[in-house]
Amino acid sequence: MIEVEAVSFVGDNEAKIRLIRSTVFSGEQNVDPAIDFDGNDLTAFHSLIFVDGKPAGTGRMLADGHLGRIAILNEYRGKGLGSNIIESLIQIAVANGYGRVYLGSQKHAIEFYEKLGFTPYGDEYVEANIEHISMEKALV
Repeated sequence: MIEVEAVSFVGDNEAKIRLIRSTVFSGEQNVDPAIDFDGNDLTAFHSLIFVDGKPAGTGRMLADGHLGRIAILNEYRGKGLGSNIIESLIQIAVANGYGRVYLGSQKHAIEFYEKLGFTPYGDEYVEANIEHISMEKALV
């Protein structure tokens, strides 16, 4: 059973989010934890996705509509959970009256975001030693 929850970055939720992001970003992609945990989590909107009651993925949205820190544990990839996380964050954006959401996509994930209605814009850039492109989706 798959469940997605909108959560805050406190208590048990913080521990689950940290475990998922540390595993994916620091462990798999060698991202410096200081870049990942940048001080914005307490004021961000977060989503956690659970499979059979176990935390499997997470993502966040900053107050300006920036989506990020989308991470799915390896054993749960390829099951559509990333799409569920993005859709849950978009629902939060719509409920809060946002006109658009945007993100920095790692180059390998561009097609994934395009299937969800995002459009690339701007020049490619490097963040945390990984190539990215900015993408956005209008909500109105």
